[in-house]
Amino acid sequence: MSTLLAFAIEAEVVAELRVRDDAGRPPRMVTDTEGGSPLRCCLRRSLPGERLALLAYAPLRRWGARTGGDPGPYEELGPVFVHAEPCEGAGGTGFPVDMCGERRVFRAYDAGGTILGGRLVDRHASLDATAAEIILAEQFADPDVALIHVRAVEFGCFLFEVHRA
Repeated sequence: MSTLLAFAIEAEVVAELRVRDDAGRPPRMVTDTEGGSPLRCCLRRSLPGERLALLAYAPLRRWGARTGGDPGPYEELGPVFVHAEPCEGAGGTGFPVDMCGERRVFRAYDAGGTILGGRLVDRHASLDATAAEIILAEQFADPDVALIHVRAVEFGCFLFEVHRA
């Protein structure tokens, strides 16, 4: 049983973002003809032909609003894909299997939203769910780590955040 919780973007937040994203713009609606886009609403890959919303998201801003943290200059805004319509969301604990296998960076933050460090996982390393959970456990061994963002390296995109269970 994993001691980690991976968090997709909450359904209520996704509903707000489908109207106006964190940059203050309406999202771009697209059809993913090939499939494979990482969906931040349910932590799986899109299927060919699915309608998606491409929008700007500020994960640390949203986290700070929930927790009282103030990421200040560490706040970032970036593109993410979500389903164009409500979906089943994500469930379970542990590292989402559909988010494995590519270059990733694991960024650790303290309770105030300051970056404490990061860990790059190169494409030549085997990143499966077990390897990812080992990396996350090593980072969470530092008691100052409040959350970790998992991001795609090539585009710098936020994928999801991880907390201790």
